[in-house]
Amino acid sequence: MGTVVSFHVHASALTESDLAAALAEATASLRHDDATFSTWKPESPMSRLRRGELRLEDAPAEVAEVLDLCVAAGTLSQGWFDAYAMPGGVDPTGLVKGWSLERALAVLVNAGVSSAMVNGGGDIACHGEPPQGGPWRVGIRHPWRADALAAVLEVERAVATSGEYERGRHLFDPIGRPGPPPASATVTGPSLTLADALATAVAVGGDAVLDIVASIDGYDAYLIGADGSESATSGIRFSDANGPA
Repeated sequence: MGTVVSFHVHASALTESDLAAALAEATASLRHDDATFSTWKPESPMSRLRRGELRLEDAPAEVAEVLDLCVAAGTLSQGWFDAYAMPGGVDPTGLVKGWSLERALAVLVNAGVSSAMVNGGGDIACHGEPPQGGPWRVGIRHPWRADALAAVLEVERAVATSGEYERGRHLFDPIGRPGPPPASATVTGPSLTLADALATAVAVGGDAVLDIVASIDGYDAYLIGADGSESATSGIRFSDANGPA
């Protein structure tokens, strides 16, 4: 899925060997998902499905699961996320990374990890509280300055950021609107799978999608426009009371 994944865990109840085994299993889960869904790997089931070489019923069961989630996300986003509108055939890239990171987090939780953050290129799934207490604080990359943050958000479960600057991210406007796309779109919520898809939708539709995100229980969005303007739904929690950095 074209990104680096890091784990931040607190597991005082686990032995060192048990924690190492859990991390190895979570890593194996991520590698399995990458081998299944990568559109950059010609022999992945997803690539073969896109070329018409593999029927959906013959693909791994996870493929149908993810495509069903894409359809559901498309409905919730009112069509702004559309995995079936991508050039070259269906492409779940805008959702599957969040789904895969959540699966990796579930491995750690099931192993007994009490607190964890799984970070895949700025898409983050969290469990429990950080060791120091309070909410998780996540820096949102500045879209034009690699050495700076646009904002720091307080997050409970999940945060996903989408933008044209991301390696491997495919953004496609299903209605072909004129003008440049937003520079950065971030969505927070209880599920990284849906947050990932909604961030993709906001990165395509900009301000037009903010109210849609806000109407979905538990989800909020923070947007940086192509002109540098910033907007957010009412539930976004900035760690600095003054708002964006």
